[in-house]
Amino acid sequence: MKKTLVLVFHPSLNGQSHVNKALADAAGELANVIVRDEYALYPDGRIDVKAEQAAVEAADRIVFQFPLYWFSSPALLKEWEDEVLEHGWAYGSEGHAFEGKEFAVAVSTGSPESKYQPEGDNKFTIDQVLVPFEGTANHINATWVKPFVTFASFGITDEALAKAVEDYKAFLTK
Repeated sequence: MKKTLVLVFHPSLNGQSHVNKALADAAGELANVIVRDEYALYPDGRIDVKAEQAAVEAADRIVFQFPLYWFSSPALLKEWEDEVLEHGWAYGSEGHAFEGKEFAVAVSTGSPESKYQPEGDNKFTIDQVLVPFEGTANHINATWVKPFVTFASFGITDEALAKAVEDYKAFLTK
């Protein structure tokens, strides 16, 4: 069974988050899944690079879980990438920390899927919006996994959230 590391990037996971909190809690119930609440670990934004690298090295699959903010990620996730994905460790002639590992994102959006279409309000599919993460996977020689997306998180019903939680568990264990 694969060891999965879920790095949760939500600035208010235990406050404003309904969807990401439920997903993170469900992930934490699974065998061989480690969940790290990055904002709780680094409230000052000062990332322990060596601890994060060790966590990645111990995993077979790395998942960035976050809410989509302005077609991007929360700020700490970008900071994490800038600090942790060092040349010589994550990429470069001697950097192979992600080689043979799977890399995915689990993202929630406030808008429904219909808005993430060429003819929708946002003009782009969710796969197009997430291209920078796929590009990162390619650059660090990880295997890109199709993203897990929870659309329409604003106003999500209890039934829809329960289904998303079950689907997320299945995503993390395959």
